[in-house]
Amino acid sequence: MLALLPHIVNGLTLGLLFALIALGFMLIVGVMEVINLAHGSLFTLGAYLALSTIGADWFAGTGFGGWWLGLPVVARYVVALALGPLMAGAAGLLLELCLRPTYGKAPLYGLLLTFGAALVIEEVIRLVWGTGEQHLPIPAEVDGAFLLGGLIFSTYKFFAAGFSIVAILGVWLFLERTPYGAIIKAGAHDSEMVRALGYDLAKLRLLVFGFGAALAGLAGVVMAPIWGLRPHLGIDVVIPAFLIIVIGGVGSFWGAVIAALLVGLAVGVTGAYAPAWSLLSMYVLLVLVLGSRSRGLLGRKSALEN
Repeated sequence: MLALLPHIVNGLTLGLLFALIALGFMLIVGVMEVINLAHGSLFTLGAYLALSTIGADWFAGTGFGGWWLGLPVVARYVVALALGPLMAGAAGLLLELCLRPTYGKAPLYGLLLTFGAALVIEEVIRLVWGTGEQHLPIPAEVDGAFLLGGLIFSTYKFFAAGFSIVAILGVWLFLERTPYGAIIKAGAHDSEMVRALGYDLAKLRLLVFGFGAALAGLAGVVMAPIWGLRPHLGIDVVIPAFLIIVIGGVGSFWGAVIAALLVGLAVGVTGAYAPAWSLLSMYVLLVLVLGSRSRGLLGRKSALEN
């Protein structure tokens, strides 16, 4: 059991990070009934934007580069943690505007457009930041490892897990305790009723898509030090995110969180005994859940059933 403990901890940590990735994906699918295949690319874009922020790429050729690099890494990291998601969210707003002609048409149009957007974003990343793998610097305060019960754990993974918990609770409080969150939830249940009540449905969709993209960018900044940075990282992200919202139930907040933890545990524990099967375990979990509950753990009827 002691030997299995690190894998359980790693699985729970991975699950919390997966939840942070999947929540933005879930909001977009739940409110807009659009499967955003560019979600992983927005995740990657947020991480690369954070890399340029920390490394002072934005100040190249100006007198501010040396001053910025003279600041502690922790200060630059905090700015990157805010700027990366904001700019990823801005890219999401632009993508939603491009999606508008596809509303009311077959879902295939939205799928193809977001797939094309994912390819465009990935190619932009290659042109701007290059094709090689890069590393996002992290503050010394959360770097390294520590001993707990005779076992070695990564300090940054615990920081990332704690940050994910705070972010998940923050999103939940926004959805449950603010009037804007109530409108978003109402739009997920009955968008036409929201329109009938006088709310601008186009603006709601725009803001939800931007918010979901910003969450993807935030997850990218937090996870980049663990997974590394490479232009095609989005492919590794969008598939688990999609599986998680299907397992948890499309449109269900806590369903996505629970499913993410289950997926993380499945990958972590399987990796302890059969590393080659660790990624396959999430697909096995998908089959087991959908075999007993066709709408997922806490799901309801959605666009995926049309």
